Amino acid sequence: MSENKKFLCPAHKKCGACQLSNMDYPRQLEWKQARCEILLKKYCKVEKIVGMDEPYHYRNKVQAAFGKTRGGKVISGVYQSKTGNIVALDSCMTEDEYADRIIVTIRNMMDGFKLTVYDDISGTGLLRHVLVRRGFTSGEVMVVLVVANTNFRSKRSFVNELLRRHPEITTVVMNVNKTKTGLFLGEYEEVLHGKGYIEDTLCGCTFKISPKSFYQINPTQTEKLYSLAVEYASLTESSRVLDAYCGIGTIGLVAAKSGCEVIGVEVNSAAVKDAKANAKLNSCGKAKFICADAGEYMRDAAARGEKFDVVFMDPPRAGSDKKFVDALGICAPERIVYISCNPETLERDLRFIVKKGYRVDAITPVDMFPHTNHCEVVVKLTKENKS
Repeated sequence: MSENKKFLCPAHKKCGACQLSNMDYPRQLEWKQARCEILLKKYCKVEKIVGMDEPYHYRNKVQAAFGKTRGGKVISGVYQSKTGNIVALDSCMTEDEYADRIIVTIRNMMDGFKLTVYDDISGTGLLRHVLVRRGFTSGEVMVVLVVANTNFRSKRSFVNELLRRHPEITTVVMNVNKTKTGLFLGEYEEVLHGKGYIEDTLCGCTFKISPKSFYQINPTQTEKLYSLAVEYASLTESSRVLDAYCGIGTIGLVAAKSGCEVIGVEVNSAAVKDAKANAKLNSCGKAKFICADAGEYMRDAAARGEKFDVVFMDPPRAGSDKKFVDALGICAPERIVYISCNPETLERDLRFIVKKGYRVDAITPVDMFPHTNHCEVVVKLTKENKS
């Protein structure tokens, strides 16, 4: 039996999340390699894609939607990519197996505790979603019960039974989402068990992960990605580094292990708060985090005469923007390390950055999301010395 037939998800035609599940894994890597070469080889040689040894059950964060069939049966699973309907799943070949089992247990417990499913149309019912996050290194497990209101009378006994069935769970949080938008989590949270967050280790750094924290979904490949990024940065203790789009500080704190000065800039204030906590957790006194627009910060820093040896940039799928690239040109760091989650917008941004006087020295794709069409790419750019 081929690898593809052995692991093919029975819901792959309904779900739509794993666009490449019709290919075996070696063929997926070939497809992604070719895609990156078509877009990026004009800049320099595209190195061989970094794949996974075990490309299954790699997602350390699992979000399950809850609903009912027309016959009234409670189901849990994922939203169909085209319609938004819930595709019922007990397990997924990309999701953490511990998380999948916990979600099935919660679904099976609902009737016994008279826990109802929220209905979007009528606005009745309680349980909307369940989020499970597991630290692959620490083994810590967080369960977030996303409910429509605080009227969860049996929450203590429900959590006690859940812990009895799954003693590996280290913390349980109730999140209240009263909105009728597509937002997964609401603002109000109540810790029902444990400390309300988990910790995990990545590239030798410890990170605090709360329900809303951004944290890389595939830690195995993230270590490979960040190791490449730090290698491309050529850091020394005297380096001055700007970590743009820094999130909770992951790449900046990994870079700070070399002893260099790191300034992380992020527009999301909650992420900056987490980054500061993570810097303290890892005793990184030379890592500072600022809530600001990265492009504006660079322009202001250049006006003050500040210099950066390296700029890490890890923008969202839409890529960077003209304001940020213009600020890069003014700031003029010696090296830029661009971590991209979208080769198409990366190609566009490289065109603009090269015009600012940079050459592309290295390009390496990294397969962060096997079985999907997504591919990360890390790029090294160096300032050209022109008279």
